[in-house]
Parts: sequence; structure tokens; C-alpha cells
Amino acid sequence: MRDTSRAYLLGPLLKGVSRSFYLTLRVLPAGMRDPVGLAYLLARAADTIADTSLIPPPRRLALLLALRDQVNGASADPALADSIAMEAAARQEQSDERLLLESLGPALALLSQLDPNDQQAVRQIVSTLTEGMEFDLRTFPDEHAGRIAALRDPQALDHYTYLVAGCVGEFWTRMAAAHMPGAIGDTATMLHDGVRFGKALQMTNVLRDCGKDLRIGRCYLPQTMLEREGLHPQDLLRPDASARTRALMFELVRNTLEHFEAAMAYTLAMPARYVRLRLACLWPVLIGMETLRCLVRNDDWLDPARASRLPRGQVYRILAGSLPAVLSNRLLRWWFARQQRAIGAIIGRGDTASAASAGLP
Repeated sequence: MRDTSRAYLLGPLLKGVSRSFYLTLRVLPAGMRDPVGLAYLLARAADTIADTSLIPPPRRLALLLALRDQVNGASADPALADSIAMEAAARQEQSDERLLLESLGPALALLSQLDPNDQQAVRQIVSTLTEGMEFDLRTFPDEHAGRIAALRDPQALDHYTYLVAGCVGEFWTRMAAAHMPGAIGDTATMLHDGVRFGKALQMTNVLRDCGKDLRIGRCYLPQTMLEREGLHPQDLLRPDASARTRALMFELVRNTLEHFEAAMAYTLAMPARYVRLRLACLWPVLIGMETLRCLVRNDDWLDPARASRLPRGQVYRILAGSLPAVLSNRLLRWWFARQQRAIGAIIGRGDTASAASAGLP
């Protein structure tokens, strides 16, 4: 019989499907681990359903909406969770993803055992994240259709990044304020910067994975920006596409850097005594900035075989280097400014980056 205990769900199962997030979760204060970890599991299960290309998009959408109802308590029928799990799990090639879907019922049961405030927060974040997945399914064609659709304009891209990541910054801030109120000072400012924190990470993912997404019909580069360069989404599959869109990519990186400045301000605003919470915020900032640095140096950034991913060893070096620096705002400002200058030297933003970093708290 498969273990469906809390320890299994938030331990081995979460580790199997969460990659680097599991490391972040382990340094979180104890009170935050259960709701944050469970929110991740439920959102990851929803994302797995939304991305299962062997299921037609309309059916995926129906399963996704049914899962949202389950999370929100609109349907308390445990058989429905089992039905969702069985239909989607049978089509998973990765064993970890299959185990996640097969554990959906116990995960929903664990949700009902959370403190009411945490339970409501988890329901809200999972609902918003599934709106982002619904947006994908309604906006883009079937992965096998041979067509590419693009988001209309930068505003659509900004809205999308809120739905799939900016809202996580809000959730994270509210969780920290509830479980470690001393870590969050001006809540309104932290909520604002938390949204931009999430958007920074998602924009990094969008740009890094652009080549792969294009090949399943999804273009997150706004159509109005492509038209300005005389391009159509289908043109991005051509061998010269990386060179022709380099200036456009740089423009989006500049916007992403502004979000990262807010993310670093968010991290530094937490008192140094909250070491675990600081590390949980610091790691994605530093790793995201290094990913951007790799991206802007990549002449073949739209080639999925040349995706700008950091080697695991480099990630571990960042984690190790952060430990002696985490208590010092001065050292963290220096590290972040160095990353900004390295990126700015390539995209022509060096002076602006230095000035912005000087204004960090």
C-alpha cells in the first residue's frame, strides 16, 4: 500500500516533483512548510494535468476546473478526485508525476486539516494559479496542431505573469506575515514587491524556455513587439530567429531586471535575524539573475537544445556562497549589483543598473 501520510506527501513526494523548490522549502520556518508545500503539490498536480498533451485540451480544461472545485470545497466527492487522478495519471511518462496525481486524494484531505486561515490562503493561491493554466489552454492551440499563437501585447504578458507567479509573491508574503509577523514590515509595500518578485521569476522562465514553448504552439513574446520587428510567431522557428529577436529579448530582460530589483528589495527588507526566510527568498533571486546572465550571452537563445539553464554545480555554488553573505545587506547588495553590471554590460544597461542597486534599502 502506498504511503499517503503527511510525512510522505511533504517529504519524498514533494522532493520528487519539486526540483530546487524542495531545497527552499527545507529552510522555511516550520509553520510555513505545510501550507506552502501543500500549495505547491496541488498546483503542480494541476499543472501536470494542464500539460498532459495525450489528453485533448478541452478535456484537460474540464479536469482542471474539476480539480479547482475540489480544492475550493465546491465538490467534496472523494471519488471525483480519484477519477481525475486515474485519467491523468495513466498518461504520465514520469513516475514522479504519476505518483503525484495518484496522491491527489490524500493531498486534498491534508488541505482540510490545515488551520482555517492557511486553508483559505492555499485555496486562493491554487485557484489563481489554475486561472493561469486555464488561460494557456484557452489561448494556445493543441500542441499537435502545427500552429503558433502569440500573446497580444505586453499587457497580456504582464497579466499572465501575475496569474502564474506574481500571485505566489502575494501568497508568500501573507504566509510570512501570518506565521512570522516580525519578518514583514510594511505589508502593502511587501505585497507590491512580492508580486514583482514572482513576475521576475516567471519572466526568466518565459525567456529561458521560449524555444521549447514555440514548438508546442505557444509564443509568450507579445505579437505587437514581434510586428514591430517585422516578425510573425512562425518566423521564430527559423534558423536566424535568435539573432533577429535579440533586441526584443534584451528589452524584455530590462523589464525583468526591474522586477528583480523589487525582489532584492523585498529580500533585504526582511530583518537579518530571519535567516531561513531570507535564504528562501535570496536563492531564487541569485539563481534567476545568473540565468538571465546566461541568457543574454546565448546567441542561440531560441534553440531549445541550447536553453540557458544553469549547471547543477553552479546552482550549488550559489547556495553555498549565500550562507556567509545572507546576514549582510552590504554583501548582498554588492553581489546583486555585480550581477546587474554583468548583464547590463551586454544589454546596454550598466549605468541604470548601478544606480538602481544603489537605491536598494
